[in-house]
Amino acid sequence: MASLPLSVPQPQFNAFQPTPVIVGTASAPARLSALEWSVVAMAERDGISSIREPGRFITALGSLFGLRRTNRLANERLEVLRRIAILAWHHRWNVPKSELASFFEAGFSADQYELLQNSIGQARLARRRRTVR
Repeated sequence: MASLPLSVPQPQFNAFQPTPVIVGTASAPARLSALEWSVVAMAERDGISSIREPGRFITALGSLFGLRRTNRLANERLEVLRRIAILAWHHRWNVPKSELASFFEAGFSADQYELLQNSIGQARLARRRRTVR
């Protein structure tokens, strides 16, 4: 004896009923705290070399001659922000995907990244205007 296939109920969509739209739920504007802005300002003077981990040779020279490497920030979230800000100051929007991924994993949003880039772009433009005059 063969069994008949069971019918699976299909959801019914009514094309004439509009979907509800919630008004006034716009997300809050992207912001950075004062401490985070100070990290961005500090990153303007830091070089790309402060991001890279030193190799064995440089580490040996540093220990031999007593050279010190710049310290990383103690807070990992602020260190990620510092790295992104340094790359933004030096390479503008050309930030490696791995650094962007770590930026987003640290809890920052795409809106905050855009705010950071736009702010750095405006500061760079203002600095250029001051040197031209």
